[in-house]
Amino acid sequence: MTPKGEPQTSENPPKPRLGPRPLPLHLAVAAATWTSSLAGLRLLRSGSLDWRPELADAARELRKSLAGIDPSRLDTALAAEVRRRLYDFISGVLAYRGHSYRRAIAEPAAVWTQGSIRLLDYGALGAAGDGPPVLVVPSLINRAYIVDLSARKSLLRYLAGQGQRPFLADWGWPGPRERDFTLSDYIAGSLGDMLDAVIRATGRKPVVLGYCMGGLLALALAVLRPNEVAGLALLATPWDFHCRRGEQARLAAASLGPLKPVIEHFGELPVDMLQAMFTSLDPLGSARKFSAFAGMAASDDASPATRARIEEFVALEDWLNDGVPLVTAVAHECLGSWYGSNDPALGRWRIAGKKIEPAKVRCPSLVVIPAHDRIVPPESAEALVAALPGAERMTPPLGHIGMVVGSRAEPMLWEPLARWIAQAAAPRRARPRAARKPARAADRRAG
Repeated sequence: MTPKGEPQTSENPPKPRLGPRPLPLHLAVAAATWTSSLAGLRLLRSGSLDWRPELADAARELRKSLAGIDPSRLDTALAAEVRRRLYDFISGVLAYRGHSYRRAIAEPAAVWTQGSIRLLDYGALGAAGDGPPVLVVPSLINRAYIVDLSARKSLLRYLAGQGQRPFLADWGWPGPRERDFTLSDYIAGSLGDMLDAVIRATGRKPVVLGYCMGGLLALALAVLRPNEVAGLALLATPWDFHCRRGEQARLAAASLGPLKPVIEHFGELPVDMLQAMFTSLDPLGSARKFSAFAGMAASDDASPATRARIEEFVALEDWLNDGVPLVTAVAHECLGSWYGSNDPALGRWRIAGKKIEPAKVRCPSLVVIPAHDRIVPPESAEALVAALPGAERMTPPLGHIGMVVGSRAEPMLWEPLARWIAQAAAPRRARPRAARKPARAADRRAG
């Protein structure tokens, strides 16, 4: 992407695509997995393949089904299938890397800047500039434009079109000023300053909306500044890092030791190392989606719908591969405190010296838990529903990213989210003190 959506010219050629990142890892995982089936077939025939106990019955049935098949023909067919899968995967990667699409969507003006961090005012793009303000907080390790991916896929432009006034916290790439930042610097410092800027620009307390890691930042802000937040919406936000994937979380924390020389040398946890950690959640995920994309890209169907699907795939992959590194202190806090010690769920996470306890949030809150999330286990986010006083729950039948930019994002998330924001931002009468006690969470299903 060129700065602020500038068109591509001969003087300003598009940057070559690097994805899927890290490409050597994705290729090695796919090749090793598929080619190992050749050796696995021989072990299966000899009866020496070491099956898990729960797969023993299926293994016996598989051996029976192969008993009458010519071994040489099966070997040939299996080798051909391995070659086909590798070919489809590589073809998909090449089709993606050579596609002409580039994101060229004009950004709104920045109303506040500090170092490499900007606050973008999307309200200027909407129907009314005096609607309820919404401060949108994305993750620190992904580019902020996932909520403004393209002209067709933009949660922020949708909210602006509903008369609301979204502001986007764009963290940018860490520059010299941010190199020594801690999470307290990001939250109590920069994010707090952005909150002040929104209030000055609108004269109103905003609803704060956090996505994924950004949800943790938004929650901490609501705890630190309870009187200046009108509502808190948390989308796919982890809280209990040891539920369901406790071993995997501890393994991520343990990687700090071996990675320490790299982090200290670069002053950050590099993008490709972060991407490799995400790859471990679904090692063959990249191979599957690029193999499917190869078929779509090679299709004779030139309809507008197919072209749109291809461009949407490319746009999303460009965002996925346009990651941001974590500066040293934040990398240690996230991997050590969150994944290693599970400090948020255990009530030990502190920002600017203050414990971040969801029970101290005073404003209306909404927890959005996508049912098919592979990045943040639903159980991890579910812990916030119980911890936030009177939190509402929304459970769209979508994935972590699909709920924001997928084909069903608008009816399943955007529309009900906009309604909730309008309600949370509406003036409310003071309630009796007893009514402020945590209530049973309402289960609001999207759609």
